[in-house]
Amino acid sequence: MKLSGTTPGRLYVVATPIGNLEDVTLRALRTLKEVDVIAAEDTRQTRKLLAHYGISTSLTSYHSHNAMEKAPVLAHKMKEGLSVALVSDAGTPGISDPGAVLVSLCAAEGITVVPIPGPSAVITALPASGLPCDRFVFEGFLPVRAGERKKRIEAIKQEEKTLVFYEAPHRLLKVLKEMHEVLGDRKVALCRELTKLHEEITTETLSAMSARLEGKTVKGEITLVVAGATSGGTGLLDTEKDEKALLAALKKKIKSGMDKKEAIREVARETGASRNAVYDAALQLKS
Repeated sequence: MKLSGTTPGRLYVVATPIGNLEDVTLRALRTLKEVDVIAAEDTRQTRKLLAHYGISTSLTSYHSHNAMEKAPVLAHKMKEGLSVALVSDAGTPGISDPGAVLVSLCAAEGITVVPIPGPSAVITALPASGLPCDRFVFEGFLPVRAGERKKRIEAIKQEEKTLVFYEAPHRLLKVLKEMHEVLGDRKVALCRELTKLHEEITTETLSAMSARLEGKTVKGEITLVVAGATSGGTGLLDTEKDEKALLAALKKKIKSGMDKKEAIREVARETGASRNAVYDAALQLKS
C-alpha cells in the first residue's frame, strides 16, 4: 500500500540531479517510485538514477525529436487515469528541453501539473558566480549560427539584469570573444561540470577568460553567468568611465591598510576595470 501515493491522471514535473546522484529530494524519489510511467528525455541517463535508488517504474522515451507526437499520447494516458512523471536528462524539466511541450498540452487539456522542485544548473551557478543574482535573465543556448548569435547578443546588450547562458564546450571560446566584442569587458563566471567530480567555477573578465582558454580543450556541461549592463550599457566596466566609483573603491582599500599599488591591483580585479583606468583615478588621490 502506498503511504501517500500519487494522484491518477496527473503530470509530475520532477527535477533530478545535474551530476551528483545525492542531489535528489525524498519527494522526487517517492514520486518516481509511485507513478505509472516515467517520460524521460534520455532513458539511459534516467536508468542510472533509478538503478541507484532501486526504482523499477516503467520508462518511456520523450525527447526533442518525438515531443510533438509523444505529448498527445502521454496526455491521453493521463486522461485515462495514469500518472506520469516527466524528467529531463538532468535538472528541472522544461528548461532548455522539450518538457515545455508536454506541460503546455496538459495545461490546455485541463490535466493537473504538479511540480517536484529540485536541482537546476541555472540556480546552482548563480549564487556561486559572485555576480548579483537578485535579478537575472536566463537566455539558454545562444543560436548556433554566428550571425544569429551576434544579433542575439546585440539584442541583450542593454539588459541590466545578470545574464545566464548554457553553452557547448566546442563553441565556448568563440562565444566569449563575441561577448567581449559586443558587450565590452564584463565579468563572467564559467561554471563547468557543476556538482560533478571535476567541478570548476571561475569568475574573471571576458578578455581574461578568453586569453586563458586560448588553445585549450574544454569539456563538460557549461553554464555562463555574465554581468548585466550598467547605466552606460557596458557592464561592470562602466566603472572605467566613472572615476568617482573607482576613486571611492580606492579610498576604501587604502583606508583598510593597503598601499596605493596594491589597492589599484585589487580594485581592477574586483571591478573588471583596466589597470590604466584605475591608475588614472588614483592620480586624483592626495599623497
